[in-house]
Parts: sequence; C-alpha cells; structure tokens
Amino acid sequence: MDPVYGLNCALEIHAWLSNRWLVELNFNPKIKHENRISVSLLQFLLNEMDLMEVFEAIQKRHSVRSYLADEVPRVKLEKILEAARLAPSAGNIQPWHFIVVTDQKKRKKLSKGKYAKFLMESPVVIVGCGNKKASPNWYTVDTTIAMQNMVLTATSEGLGTCWIGSFNENQVRKLLNIPEKFGIIALLALGYRREAMDLSSKVLHFFRRRKKMEKITSLEEFENYFLNKKLSLKRK
Repeated sequence: MDPVYGLNCALEIHAWLSNRWLVELNFNPKIKHENRISVSLLQFLLNEMDLMEVFEAIQKRHSVRSYLADEVPRVKLEKILEAARLAPSAGNIQPWHFIVVTDQKKRKKLSKGKYAKFLMESPVVIVGCGNKKASPNWYTVDTTIAMQNMVLTATSEGLGTCWIGSFNENQVRKLLNIPEKFGIIALLALGYRREAMDLSSKVLHFFRRRKKMEKITSLEEFENYFLNKKLSLKRK
C-alpha cells in the first residue's frame, strides 16, 4: 500500500468512526447497498497502516548516543510510558516500574558508567525496574519487553533511544531510592538525535553489520536453515 494513500485513508476512517458516521453509513436502511462502504475493507486498511507503522519503526530504530538539549514534550513521554504499560507479562503480573529522570545532577551521576557518558546530554533517562518478589522468574523478561515497547514508540514519535547496561546497580538504587525488591534492568536514554555528532553508532555498525537472515533462523530444528526450505503449510 502506498504510505501517503494509506495515511489519508486512515485519517478519514478515524474521523468517520469518531463521529459514528461509519455506523450510519453501513447500517442505515435508507442508504442504497451499492453506496455502502465495506467495514471489512476499512478494517483491512487500518490493519495495514498499523502493520506498516510498527515495521517501519523497527527498521528505523537504532541506538542514538548524541542528543540535542531540546525537552521531550510531555504528551510524547506519556505515550511512550503508556506503550510500556500495555506490554504483555507472565500471568499479567506487570512487575515493572519506570523512573523518569530529567534532573541534570541525577543524569550526571547516572552517566558514570563506562559506556554511559552520553546520558549527561540525554534530556530524559528512563530507569526500568522489575519486581523480583512479584515475578521472580520473569521480571527481567517482562520489564525488557515493556522497555522495547517504549523504544519503538519513541522511534515512531521521532525520538532517539539507547539501551544502557553500563551502571552500578547499588549506586543507581541509592540515587533514586529504589526498594530492594526491585531489580534494575536497564537504563534508557531518550531525546532528539544530534545528527552531526552521532558518529560512534556509525562506526560500530560499520564493523559489526546486521547478520543475514539465514544465519539466525532455522526451520523445525537447529541449522535446518529457514530460508533454504519451503514451508509445509496446508490450506484449509
């Protein structure tokens, strides 16, 4: 689907739905059948837009290590946090807690890690915590899934992010007054990318390129390479 055409369709459809015009159009007996719009077609267009937006965010996402000082709008920050809130979790326990850090002095202390120096210039740092008591086996996985939701949503909002695992857990715990029952999973830098200065990411990806699909996937068993085999799917 052409992105511009799809976007226009989606905007019109949302307007119809919000005004209940779609229901009136499709179910009003006074409207001729041939003039009605297919609900399934509209739903298909919406689904296509959603799939396209998600995959586009996945393609565009990359680690950003240089940021502008521009403030992240509150509405975008709330949307990013909402994406985390909606993440799946084992038993729906939702063991996560996220601390949004914007204070410059605190960000400076969070940037003490060997590979975390740029947190000083990142206008927002989100600290992802997982409740070890609530979900002892899955708190790390669940919190990580929620944080990846934040990363993709931030990308779709035009913001850059970077996962940070370079930190001293005890120091972060003391700085942010985090209870012992919470493990600190990762830090997430968030802000607008400084284009000209973000060179470290380019250098890293020059020497460490993405692995090819056939190197990371198998079909039915390990090293029975997925791309070299035909799927044995039967049509119902």
